[in-house]
Amino acid sequence: MSNQISEKVHVLIIGSGPAGYTAAIYAARANMKPVLYQGIQPGGQLTITTEVENYPGYPEGIQGPEMMVHFEKQAARMGADIRYGLATKVDFSVRPFQVEIDEEKWIEADSVIISTGASAKWLGLESEERLNGFGVSACAVCDGFFFRGKEVAIVGAGDTAAEEALYLSKLCTTVHMVVRRDQMRASKVMQDRVLNAPNIKVYWNSVTDEILGANKVEAVRLLNTATQEKTEIPVSGFFVAIGHEPNSGIFKDFIDMDETGYIQTIPGTSKTNIPGVFAAGDVQDKNYRQAVTAAGSGCMAALDAERYLTANGLA
Repeated sequence: MSNQISEKVHVLIIGSGPAGYTAAIYAARANMKPVLYQGIQPGGQLTITTEVENYPGYPEGIQGPEMMVHFEKQAARMGADIRYGLATKVDFSVRPFQVEIDEEKWIEADSVIISTGASAKWLGLESEERLNGFGVSACAVCDGFFFRGKEVAIVGAGDTAAEEALYLSKLCTTVHMVVRRDQMRASKVMQDRVLNAPNIKVYWNSVTDEILGANKVEAVRLLNTATQEKTEIPVSGFFVAIGHEPNSGIFKDFIDMDETGYIQTIPGTSKTNIPGVFAAGDVQDKNYRQAVTAAGSGCMAALDAERYLTANGLA
């Protein structure tokens, strides 16, 4: 690439969830003058989460967006340069590395920390997109409250879907759980909890044919793949819990990933296959996906970057 470079930085952090902000805190304290671009969703997935009760240090719990404001303020106080902007292209074949921001300017970086997170997967229905925010959601914990005392549907068969179905069952009169196969992928204990919940009704061998409603969710039409029978169920909310997709597309030509796009790091480190490029948070973690583990990996990435820069005479 022959790119017009507009700026040179020491440490470039791409993404702004717990991993990115924690990396920025550590890198700034180490006087590495990090520049962080917040990406398309400043604060990451926690900005669409309500109560966070399992992050250490918040005995009364905290709202997800508020916690991310705390992270950002702490990183800024340490001296991190936090900016709005989206990384749109990279070239990791050259040193310093080159990263395009907002399809308009290129930055050179001695080291890069990728903390772009993951995004919820959707079914791909037109009605799902049209009614997103009007009864369709990918976060039961965020939006379940709005359906208190109503009937809802949830699609998915893994541990996350089971957890969200159980969460909704405490708020809603009935939870209609749509499972594509004749069994769940969730752990045995989670399956038992779902099947023993009196107000969760499981629809086996079923897929969502359509979400019905003009301006808000009014019903869901299911297709039984075994019998080809279609059933309409009146619901007020429709939740999608079929997994997440790592936001790693722009790195695929350079960085090793697994078959689903999660960045592969050397076990016990944040190091990728390219020395000087590190990955932290949900973009490289499909097992835990917690704020606290993301923050921990952001710390690792900053320390790994500092050691890399020092060892290569770039610090």
